Amino acid sequence: MGASQSPRSAQVIDLDTVRQHHQAQKCLIRLAPELDGLEMVYQLAASPDTYYGLPILAWGLRKDGSVVGLVPWMESLAACHDLDSHESGLFIGYRDPETEEIFELPPDHKYDELTAAASYFEYEASEEVSLIQQLPDTLGTHALCMNHSNAPWHMKAVYGWRLYSDGNVEALLADEQKATMTPILLGDRCLYEAHLRHQKVYFFQRHIANQIMEEDPATLDALAMMVVPHGEAD
Repeated sequence: MGASQSPRSAQVIDLDTVRQHHQAQKCLIRLAPELDGLEMVYQLAASPDTYYGLPILAWGLRKDGSVVGLVPWMESLAACHDLDSHESGLFIGYRDPETEEIFELPPDHKYDELTAAASYFEYEASEEVSLIQQLPDTLGTHALCMNHSNAPWHMKAVYGWRLYSDGNVEALLADEQKATMTPILLGDRCLYEAHLRHQKVYFFQRHIANQIMEEDPATLDALAMMVVPHGEAD
């Protein structure tokens, strides 16, 4: 007897559709600030025997139910697990500075916090993109803003972050000329989304931003190596 064949016809799998589905599952649906000083630990190829610590800004719940640490990194608020470059940063794990413990997965209490909040604030999906959440920046993050390769750059403080229903996260900067009250808080009309006004935006920790503004030679050299190739490609 010959081998029996399934009555079903073979189906062609659209790889683009599969990729889009996987990407959609990574979409952020809820944020929770990190207020206990937990850090991301990463490594650089230039110093293979050294670990570096970077404070975590927030934790994010993805559509697939996973939780990731989030840090302002290069041009976005990045998921720690996605940093996989030996040159610019390779994610090693999370660290509790108080106990010096390094662990691979986000703490359970953040998972519980995020899932409970997502359930409580559950929103109805729609084609129209809507604002889901706003978080203040608690790390003193700064954004280096450029509009084209030959234009002068500006270093501006990041006041907060907005999460939208499509998973997009935008940094909030201030137009100081429109500020009417101090300190500047979320909801103030002087705030605007960084990428709406600036062509290129790079995020830096507070101490690195201060070194750039003080024109520290070594920091400016490293900055030029990072930024110039992007400018020449425009």
